[in-house]
Amino acid sequence: QVQLVESGGGLVHRGDSLRLSCEASGFSFNSVRMSWYRQAPGKERELVASISNTGLLEDYADSVRGRLIISRDNARNLLYLQMNDLQPDDTAVYICNLGYDYSEYTGQGTQVTVSS
Repeated sequence: QVQLVESGGGLVHRGDSLRLSCEASGFSFNSVRMSWYRQAPGKERELVASISNTGLLEDYADSVRGRLIISRDNARNLLYLQMNDLQPDDTAVYICNLGYDYSEYTGQGTQVTVSS
């Protein structure tokens, strides 16, 4: 069965960096687009970034473009989100998602908290 397990979240200060990871199993990882979403309290769920199956095409929300970088390692079935210059507005649960549209196949999420 499809499994997506995120890791790498934590409590950081404004301007710090974090790298999130998502370990995928149960499907042909190198055949599908993957994405990261985030959910903050009181806010709508937001598509943060997506990446094509080959890793050659990336897409970002305007709110994170230039600070967050999505990447993947198809040999290891891993999806990453490098987060730089983090801001308090980035505080959210970050969720690994199979595909582009939010699907039934997501991880449990990893909490990122940015203090000012």
